[in-house]
Amino acid sequence: MKILWVNTNFLHPTTKGGQIRSLEILRQLHRRHEIHYVAIADPAHPEACEASREYCTRCYPFEHRIPPKSSPAFAVQLARNCFSEMPLAVSRFYSPALGRFLENLIRTGRFDRAVVDHLAPTSYFPALDRSLFFQHNVETMIWRRRAACAPDPLRKLYYGLQARRMFRYERRVSRAAGHIAAVSAVDAALMRKLFGVSRVSEIPTGVNIEYFAAPPSVEPFADLVFVGSMDWLPNIDGVSYFVQEILPLIRRKRPGCTFGIVGRTPAPGITALARQDRNIFVTGTVPDVRPYLWGSSVSVVPLRIGGGTRLKIYESMAAGVPVVSTTIGAEGLHVNPPNDIRIADSPAAFAESCMELLADADERARLASAALEMVRAKFSWERVASCFERALESAPALG
Repeated sequence: MKILWVNTNFLHPTTKGGQIRSLEILRQLHRRHEIHYVAIADPAHPEACEASREYCTRCYPFEHRIPPKSSPAFAVQLARNCFSEMPLAVSRFYSPALGRFLENLIRTGRFDRAVVDHLAPTSYFPALDRSLFFQHNVETMIWRRRAACAPDPLRKLYYGLQARRMFRYERRVSRAAGHIAAVSAVDAALMRKLFGVSRVSEIPTGVNIEYFAAPPSVEPFADLVFVGSMDWLPNIDGVSYFVQEILPLIRRKRPGCTFGIVGRTPAPGITALARQDRNIFVTGTVPDVRPYLWGSSVSVVPLRIGGGTRLKIYESMAAGVPVVSTTIGAEGLHVNPPNDIRIADSPAAFAESCMELLADADERARLASAALEMVRAKFSWERVASCFERALESAPALG
């Protein structure tokens, strides 16, 4: 097939879960199909276009400025969005010029199928009814959970407003799409229930088993580790919750317990944690997360907000590190607690699971071994890409 793939960004540097999922699927598809990839160029990473050769036949970088969230231009976007029905998470990327470019490319390119990757490109993709909408999260649920966990009335009000806008927008584009690829059975069921759609395929989450396999010896890093983009609100909330509510309970019995936070662009409140506590380590952006996983005893996923599926859990499992997660953290993943993961939703239960594993090397090894065997047997990226191909075949033709 000749496939048109539209995203908001290129896939290098690969620092987010959605990028990892798209990259690994595209690497597999590129072996058998002709991939034409359209995305907004990032001036800070001109190498991204060159790197795209590993996953596409041809790339089309489009110039469109997206203001950083710390800039005055973003403040202007935020103010303008107060009078818009489009959620801010979508309107930030909206580009009529890119829509016109895609319209011309579709007219002349003779593509067999189109993939609209993530929600934001639906705002400018001109043939949504003839595309596969690849939705990595049910964004409505993320915003609803943000509102529920907001720490003050003002943010609760704002997140609630964005949640209502997101629901209306996400329902409209989901109904308009020719077909939808969801990243779990949970997300697929939510889309059917919330948006009244039926054309939904479930794409499992995968992991590169060989890439994450631990070497014979590693440098110790921390007792507990969290890996994830630290400029994403669900991760910021989860880490803050862990440090404030769970870690003190662990420290009552293990006073010197260390906690590592590994992920790109940590928010100021996260970097401050390391200054306040010498046993908390905040790495910021790292070239490779694997040594930090290998050097830790337990991987924690204390999320209270989220959607889609967390690749970090399968990556920890492939790295041979036992995982403790909340129900929301492991939502949509094929896991079998307590055989291959510990699930705990209260601070006391989460702390107890961490302490039990830290105190028992044999149980850590048993849990890690069961988890590794599970992901090795079921969740290679080759298998995931085959599922995605079947979803593409179910989608309408673009031509």
